[in-house]
Amino acid sequence: MAWPSKEKCSAPWGWAGSAADPVDSSHLGLSAIWRTAWWGRCRAESGPKVALFRHRPQGLRAMCIGSLDKRKDTGVPDQVPDMTFSLNLCLGGMCPHHPPVALGLECDLAQHLAGQHLAKALVVKALKAFVRDPAPTKPLVLSLHGWTGTGKSYVSSLLAHYLFQGGLRSPRVHHFSPVLHFPHPSHIERYKKDLKSWVQGNLTACGRSLFLFDEMDKMPPGLMEVLRPFLGSSWVVYGTNYRKAIFIFISNTGGEQINQVALEAWRSRRDREEILLQELEPVISRAVLDNPHHGFSNSGIMEERLLDAVVPFLPLQRHHVRHCVLNELAQLGLEPRDEVVQAVLDSTTFFPEDEQLFSSNGCKTVASRIAFFL
Repeated sequence: MAWPSKEKCSAPWGWAGSAADPVDSSHLGLSAIWRTAWWGRCRAESGPKVALFRHRPQGLRAMCIGSLDKRKDTGVPDQVPDMTFSLNLCLGGMCPHHPPVALGLECDLAQHLAGQHLAKALVVKALKAFVRDPAPTKPLVLSLHGWTGTGKSYVSSLLAHYLFQGGLRSPRVHHFSPVLHFPHPSHIERYKKDLKSWVQGNLTACGRSLFLFDEMDKMPPGLMEVLRPFLGSSWVVYGTNYRKAIFIFISNTGGEQINQVALEAWRSRRDREEILLQELEPVISRAVLDNPHHGFSNSGIMEERLLDAVVPFLPLQRHHVRHCVLNELAQLGLEPRDEVVQAVLDSTTFFPEDEQLFSSNGCKTVASRIAFFL
């Protein structure tokens, strides 16, 4: 890995304490805020999913308010996003280059992330608290868990998109894959040295950075140990202020346990939105700690409670996959076609064998299946 360049550290979009501090819109009525967001300088000009709604402000307004007004208790305190706060972020000086947070991240999650009430609530709550704090005591550390195709990578890419100009292509966003960056377990000591240098060097260049670690199930055990000093609540590590960084870990571990909880809820006729974080967090943590091949193994990260949130992603049912198909058709600029939607659903494998309830690949293969049936 090459040493990071010492380029200027530009403040991420909407970050507390940035040069482009958002103006105070708390005195505005909700309708005025929405009009400002849609027709003022905060109108979304980038991001294909936001662009879908650019000419339908009333429809999106109704969709967002309707989604945010679903006040079922998920076990996540203060789960309903603060619209005024979010729009405060979007009214800052960097607004012309980024979609508004409220109309972007929150509405993107509401419209496009199917079946994930816990993930939506946790991510929005954690991010909102973190970016509004001008002096956080530790970096934001999230661990995303769930079955394949349930939206983990999608959510992490959205966070990059709405926080950093250029999204995943931003020089402040660093994406690590075990297959690409750490393919040989026998080289673990070299990988530790390189990873520590990379993180430290980039945080020295810019403390406001995002580090994504994909496929934690395949990371060499012990590698993540070098990150432990960067994830805690100390003020300075190796002479580097790292408290405004964000670390996101993505893993399939815990997916089977999450699926089992969701299946039992369905069998007992409980609505999936009634599944609480308290039911899932312990079983996910145990699945990670019991897996000697997980990237957190021998790292001390979970044992020392350095994660701010364990974010569960529930398995997707048939109507969620249908939702994904319709969204993908809209992305392609195509009208919904019942025969295409049904063909994709018919070609999707569901489990368990008796109930045929959950998609084996979530929405991961929807795009390729649509291309086949068009």
